[in-house]
Formats: sequence, C-alpha cells, structure tokens
Amino acid sequence: MLATASDRRDFDGGWLLERKLDGIRALARRDAGGVRLLSRTGKPLGERYPELVEALAAQPVPEYTVDGEIVALAGGATSFARLQQRMQLRDPRAAAAAGVQVTYFLFDLLDLFGHDTTALALTDRKELLRESLVYGERLRFTEHRRADGPVPLAEACAQGWEGLIAKRADSRYLPRRSADWLKLKCEAGQELVVGGFTDPAGSRAGFGALLLGYHEGGRLRYAGKVGTGFDTRTLLALRGALDALAQPDSPFGGPMPERRVHWVAPRLVVQVGFTEWTRDGRLRQPRFLGLRPDRPAAEVVREYPLRG
Repeated sequence: MLATASDRRDFDGGWLLERKLDGIRALARRDAGGVRLLSRTGKPLGERYPELVEALAAQPVPEYTVDGEIVALAGGATSFARLQQRMQLRDPRAAAAAGVQVTYFLFDLLDLFGHDTTALALTDRKELLRESLVYGERLRFTEHRRADGPVPLAEACAQGWEGLIAKRADSRYLPRRSADWLKLKCEAGQELVVGGFTDPAGSRAGFGALLLGYHEGGRLRYAGKVGTGFDTRTLLALRGALDALAQPDSPFGGPMPERRVHWVAPRLVVQVGFTEWTRDGRLRQPRFLGLRPDRPAAEVVREYPLRG
C-alpha cells in the first residue's frame, strides 16, 4: 500500500499519524520455508540485510507477513545517505565494522498464523502487530498517535524527520496507492527516472549531471537535470551503471534543451530533493539523495499533492 502526497495539515480523530521514514520499503514473510525479505519490486533483500533476516527468524510467531521500512539511523534521524553506504558494500556482513547498521521499522501486518489480516481496520492490524512480535535493536514497532487538529509537522521537521504519514484508522490494506494514506513532507522531493547524463567537466569524475524525467501521458517527460549531491565514489559507480544502459536515442518525449548528452534506457530511479516545481515542469535547485532500487521505473510519475 502506498501513500499519496498531500498538503493537508488538519485531521480529526479518525486518522493516525506516524513518522515518515527515509529508507527502503520492504515486505517480510515468514513461513515453514523460512524468511523472505523483499523490496517493492520483488527483489530479494535477505543477503544484503542478514541481521534483519536473523531477527525475523527468531520471532515466536511461525507464520506472518509484515510491511515496513529499512533505515539507517544517524543521531536519532533516518539517513538515506548512510543507507546508501550500506547498499554499496560488497560484503553486507562487514557493515558492523563499517559502522553502518540498519533497523527494520514495522508498521503493518498482512498475515498472521496463515490468516489474511488485510481486511481488518488499521488500528486492529497495528494492535496485532505490536502484540505478536518481539522488538529490539534490529526490529522496531513504528509508533503512532491519534490526530487531533493541526498536525505537528513543523515539530517533526525540527527533529530531522522527513515528514509525517497520516492514515485512516479504519482503513483496510490495499495493494496500491491510496488516499487513505497521506504523506506530509518537510521538503519537496520525489523519485525520478534517469534518461541520460552529461560529461564531467574539470577534475570531476564519472559524469556532470543526470537528466531526469517522469512518466506522463505514455511518455517520459523531461524534469531537468541534477548535478549536486554526489561524492566521487557514487559518481564512478553510477557511471558504470549508466554505461551499461547506453542507447543511441533520447528516451524523453519531445525536444530536449540539452546538448552533447549520453542517452540511457530509462530504468534507473533516483531520489531527488528540490525547492519547488517551476511553471514549465522543471525542478528548481535539485540535489541527488540516492538510488531507489526499490522503485519500478515504469511507475514513476509526478506527485501532485492532494489539496486540503
């Protein structure tokens, strides 16, 4: 189930508020065959996060399916940059030595003892989730509170949170994007698809900037380019991935303002922060935040916040 972007700032008691986590969305399933940890795209994550699999396998419940977010914490706040460091490690088991530990925050329950729980109200699913599993350093229950008027978004942002998630307390779990879950962000940002890149200038390595887009009306629409937020290691690693996706023609629909560009198949998804959208649909002051291997490129569209 996916949340819809919203600028609504006032909710009654029929809504729950959760911390918006900045990490990798993951589903975990335990049954007689063991534990499977999967990304949104169905990619196995168990080998990359063996300590989470171990914690999930140690639960007293023999069969369950949970939904949550894998995060790396830094000073109490989630750090997507730190999580990117973990994702780049060739040997995930060396994470302890590298100082990059992860935590799996659980916020929903889809199945328990072989019984489908998705038709239950969110409050009931959360109660079962809290009572059925044992939490610790690697697994944590995502706390929530009842909404009661204006949301404390400014307070959440001041604590370094990415934002808040508002969820209807009586909502069932639906395997799609829904207005029953709303995301309230501290900073504008979203996932975008890479369609090309420019050459590096001066002493810069890898590439100059990524050309970004989103799907609209059956085509990839150009949203601008991002050239900040990269370290040298990321620039070189991304260049290798981009070269493997090289293609002769532009994947964007319509004419492009950029010249001397290397085009790539639109498969890589990146997370980008920015100040606002311009009138012509371009990003203002974008900065690269990280790769999103958990996001299917074909599903990336521009997010228009629901009003009120």
